[in-house]
Amino acid sequence: MTKPVPFLQGFVLMSSSPEKPEADSAYRIDENCPQFEPIEDVPGLPRVLLIGDSISIGYTFPVRQLLAGRANLHRVPENAGPTARGLEAIDAWLGDGDWDVIHFNFGLHDIKFMPDGKRQVSGPDYESNLTALVARLKETGAALIWATTSPVPAGNLSPVRRTDDVVAYNGIALGIMRREDIAINDLYVFALARIDQIQLPENVHFTDEGSELLAEPVAACIEAAISNK
Repeated sequence: MTKPVPFLQGFVLMSSSPEKPEADSAYRIDENCPQFEPIEDVPGLPRVLLIGDSISIGYTFPVRQLLAGRANLHRVPENAGPTARGLEAIDAWLGDGDWDVIHFNFGLHDIKFMPDGKRQVSGPDYESNLTALVARLKETGAALIWATTSPVPAGNLSPVRRTDDVVAYNGIALGIMRREDIAINDLYVFALARIDQIQLPENVHFTDEGSELLAEPVAACIEAAISNK
């Protein structure tokens, strides 16, 4: 099996401080990020779309390898960011083609504290935005899979994120998904059980090996959705 392209390929390190690069906004997605390159569908295989932030970028190649010969795995050609960005871009992301399965997540950017001291998207707005996104995704007729937001580590993060916000926003999202009868991929619980081994220190991102591990439940949920269609 060909080794996946490392997670940080396509990311450009930018630091506002020579002593300690920022753990999140220090990384912007390079326009040549290989995960964003379009793929050519293999005829007869289901079409799957990944929607998510940089965590999903990290597991894009490993998931594609796990599903090789069983699905055409596409992803949105950018960091999906917060739900507010999702509402702006969702129609472009979905395009004109048909999707069999859509695996999606928003949250890590919504809980991010901005320079004004407020979260990028408040809890009530997160609920409203995510409800609207789910309604739009259901219009596609695809089998939908929601991935919970992965844990935020302790430490001096920049930008600031709080562990209790991850729990709270995941709770909001889970309420919506259960109400809408959408399959749930609980990446939060999966990652938390092995977080010291797979997450970078004082950083929301994961090691290459961590991204490969996250790919396993993602691929398994997608395969289950394909089988059930």
